[in-house]
Amino acid sequence: MLEEEYQPRRRLPRHLRPPVEPEAAFTWTIRAARPTDLPDVREIHAHYVRNSSVTFDGAALSFAAWKRRYDDVRRRALPFLVAENPSGQILGYALVTPWNARDRSNRTVEDSIYLGPASGGKGLGRALLTALVEECRSSGVREVVAVIADRSAEASIRLHARLGFVETGRMARVGYKYERWLGTVTMQLRLRATRRPSR
Repeated sequence: MLEEEYQPRRRLPRHLRPPVEPEAAFTWTIRAARPTDLPDVREIHAHYVRNSSVTFDGAALSFAAWKRRYDDVRRRALPFLVAENPSGQILGYALVTPWNARDRSNRTVEDSIYLGPASGGKGLGRALLTALVEECRSSGVREVVAVIADRSAEASIRLHARLGFVETGRMARVGYKYERWLGTVTMQLRLRATRRPSR
């Protein structure tokens, strides 16, 4: 090869280089879910159904199934939250459902939290779960239960532990997906009622 092929490329002086646009900050707003959010919520959940074992669901839920879930959560006055970016894109969601569907007191619930594929590792999971816990406390919930699949679930376990959830049990081989048996880790958070200011 010719000697000039080895010469380093000449860099333009700083004042002649084109400006580099700074990367936009990853920001979000957390709010109550609306029926118009459900198609995005469904797509986020379907991604995990198709590509992971964090949910035992074997097929994506239909829009009608999501609407029934949404209606039931709202009827029970329980929280169903979404996080959206400034342009209105849904980045993730969190909700609780009754731990026992026959218990109408809504004092013990199970949480569900899912982030869009590009939204992990940026603090959104903690923000969503923190907001969900606060909404549960305001709604009179006393116990929040998390049932976490034990395969590749370390991040979810750490997230719940940071917010005060404690492990209360493990079950082995209670789900089957992708040609393998899966277990669960159960974590629980006891909430204290918010004190009303004395008159």
